[in-house]
Amino acid sequence: MFFELFYGLRDEGVPVAIQEWMMLMRALAMGQHGSSLDGFYHVARACLVKSETYFDAFDRVFARIFRGVEGELSVTDELMQWLSDPKNFQELTDEQRAMLEELSRDELLRRYLETLQRQTERHDGGGRWIGTGGHSPFGHGGEHPTGIRVGGPGQRKSAMKVAEERRFRDYRTDEALDLRGTVVALKRLRQLTRQGRPDELDLDETVDETCRNAGDIELVFRPERRNNVRLLLLMDVGGSMEPYHRPVSRLLTGLHAARGLREFRAYYFHNCVYENVYRDARLLRSSAVPTGDLFRQLDERWKVAIVGDAAMHPHELMSSFGNIDPRKETETPGIAWLQRIADHFERCVWLNPDPERSWSSTRTTAAIASVFPMFHLSIDGLEKAVAALVGARKVA
Repeated sequence: MFFELFYGLRDEGVPVAIQEWMMLMRALAMGQHGSSLDGFYHVARACLVKSETYFDAFDRVFARIFRGVEGELSVTDELMQWLSDPKNFQELTDEQRAMLEELSRDELLRRYLETLQRQTERHDGGGRWIGTGGHSPFGHGGEHPTGIRVGGPGQRKSAMKVAEERRFRDYRTDEALDLRGTVVALKRLRQLTRQGRPDELDLDETVDETCRNAGDIELVFRPERRNNVRLLLLMDVGGSMEPYHRPVSRLLTGLHAARGLREFRAYYFHNCVYENVYRDARLLRSSAVPTGDLFRQLDERWKVAIVGDAAMHPHELMSSFGNIDPRKETETPGIAWLQRIADHFERCVWLNPDPERSWSSTRTTAAIASVFPMFHLSIDGLEKAVAALVGARKVA
């Protein structure tokens, strides 16, 4: 099984050499993995993967080889089989939509857990069980104003919660397609200042001082001009952002390629920023960074660019305990966290990959656009966003 992991990673293009493999063997011999599959996963990834670019490939191979080793609940696999091959959804009329019961978060979760215990077979097109293509609060491929999506892709961006474990892909930093325009636009993200030791010869001042000294040479030095921009990048990942994986990867690649920034930090979130942002797209607790720590560590001079489609269930943005993942709920609404970001940092922009014509028709997008200047994730939009970030300072 271990050798299958080694060769599986090589087949997926992950550059695993014998040195990394021997490091994993030594870690296992020392018991660094503990007694769980989860512990082995983290040790193996730490030893075998050199760049976060290959995390997604590692996850695919690991899941294929070790799925079921620790005996996950069989109901989960069985339920996911029932939800495969969804039934086509019949659009509801306005009268039918008005009859659907809107559930609170607590009632929704309670009913879901009760239904999960009672359900013994597949259901499609109904309004009660966990199924597909219906108007039940549970399942996917249907419609309900306050539902839990179980399996399947998000289609109408209306789920209040999502039940299954969410695995997202890190945005790549080696994206090359149409990269040149992105890099050119980002080169304008500059504010040159002179700071530090005066070790650059100021020729004009040297000539002036020499003239004042009646020809005696007087050398004048000054600090080198350097880019003083510090940038914080926050990226929405997964779900409705999956179709935009390439343009966001292109943006991240461009920021790495453009260089010159005084400081740069990048974090992930899903749908909305809450009390934590994350160092990688798996949004695991081990990679969490408290959002409050960003306010303490980064002063108002940092520029902030947030990338996301801003489309979600209104509950996620406006309500307490609104996070679509029930395991990450917090009392403070997402809109409050966004407002704190806007209040703390002097310059913030939101880059939206959705077409501009759709922004005003989405309630959450319009609400976020009232907090941040919103620009389209395109070359033209990026140039406008960069201009907004390095423009004149706010007037108090």
